[in-house]
Amino acid sequence: MDWAQLIDYAVHFDKYLDGLANALGPWMYVIVFAIIFCETGLVVTPFLPGDSLLFGVGAIIAHADSTLSLPLMLGLLALAAILGDGVNYYFGLRFGERAFRSDTSRLFNRKHLIRTQNFYEKYGGETIILARFVPIIRTFAPFVAGMGRMSYPRFALYNVLGASIWVSLFLLAGYWLGNVEWVKDNRKVIFLAIIVLSVLPAVFEFGRAWVKKQKPEPVSADAR
Repeated sequence: MDWAQLIDYAVHFDKYLDGLANALGPWMYVIVFAIIFCETGLVVTPFLPGDSLLFGVGAIIAHADSTLSLPLMLGLLALAAILGDGVNYYFGLRFGERAFRSDTSRLFNRKHLIRTQNFYEKYGGETIILARFVPIIRTFAPFVAGMGRMSYPRFALYNVLGASIWVSLFLLAGYWLGNVEWVKDNRKVIFLAIIVLSVLPAVFEFGRAWVKKQKPEPVSADAR
């Protein structure tokens, strides 16, 4: 897939999602479950859509001709998010230190690890809940929790709470707003806004790291 196709997919995300729902029928449950599970459960897939997908699915269910069940989708996607974080926690527990030994790997870069660790230092265990709303951090938070040997009962509590709040908020927002006339007429704008807001924290962090890199290192007294 080239850049033109990616841009077209982002701009017309709502149409693609509608088409998939019509074509897949009940298999839509499986596909969306798999995407949410992979985004939260695999460190190598932080780029998958999360917030926008949940909102979009909620809007589709709100359609009068939709055969998808809101309670079933809500339960399945909350379960996908819980299981995803659980698997990610296990991977961090077992393979965390070895996976992040490289400073050059694009997938297992220590910069992502350090960024998430700083998030933990600022918010503590509540990071598991708050990270649900921050792309990239959302994917790395459970991994770091396992790597840092957070007690599993404590992690599980935050995991269930965070997953339930995140899925419910975006899925129900899409469902409740899906039948609003203004939303129907401006779904493209809303999807783009969600996508932009989702990637904004990552762009901000990248920009801050770039600016910091451009600053000259202070000269120590010994060097003089």
